[in-house]
Amino acid sequence: MKIHQVYTESVLDNFTYLLELSDGSAIAIDPWDEVITNQLLADNSLSLKAIINTHEHWDHIQGNEPLVAQHGCEVWAHANGQGKIPGLSRVLNTGELIALDNAVELKVLDTPGHTMAHLCFLVLEQGIAKAVFTGDTLFNAGVGHCRGGGDVDVLYDTIVQQFHSLDDSIVIYPGHKYLENNLRFTLSIEPDNQDAQSWLARATQDKDSANPVTTCIGDERKFNTFFRLASTEIRIELNCESGTDREVFTALRARRDSW
Repeated sequence: MKIHQVYTESVLDNFTYLLELSDGSAIAIDPWDEVITNQLLADNSLSLKAIINTHEHWDHIQGNEPLVAQHGCEVWAHANGQGKIPGLSRVLNTGELIALDNAVELKVLDTPGHTMAHLCFLVLEQGIAKAVFTGDTLFNAGVGHCRGGGDVDVLYDTIVQQFHSLDDSIVIYPGHKYLENNLRFTLSIEPDNQDAQSWLARATQDKDSANPVTTCIGDERKFNTFFRLASTEIRIELNCESGTDREVFTALRARRDSW
């Protein structure tokens, strides 16, 4: 399987993904529109087998209807997306394994918080996690907001229970290109974070829409404030020196919302 990650240069800085399978078919994840997706299909001589939507927000589903009309493909998403996600034809369940190529699978993760209809997907190769598609739950150097039908307490549980424990080597494929801005937020909280400073210099030079800069979980532990809840510097900045990790996370999300 080959992962095509394309920065759409859209108003919300979306990424569109295409999973190229060895049989000449493909699965699109969160297609920004039919134009970009069809161009990817044509450039790689692929047929569209299915669309996966991580959640129901318009910028992740607006490509569904024209692509279904043109290709007759299925649409797979969370059960709570019924009535909200156009063309939804297959409900995906927590822990479900989606067979792709030989020994490559997607493991379905139920990841509420940004919305209550959000799924993320671990890429497993011979049963070992190699990457994760995170939609708007986890970003490079940040996490999703909760203003569009979400809940910050639920998001805390999702991030801490399902992402903090992932192996350092797992590559993150998020729904938006927010790395540069999120690193600037990190530095507003932790101005002496040298990893954030170094990565910011790299992110500002990221101009290749077809090969965007990626991070892995190990990188996130160094500069994503939502992975660094025990940091003394973060806690002092937020006046949460003696707070619980949940309180620090909530304060960070509130600070990010108003930043």
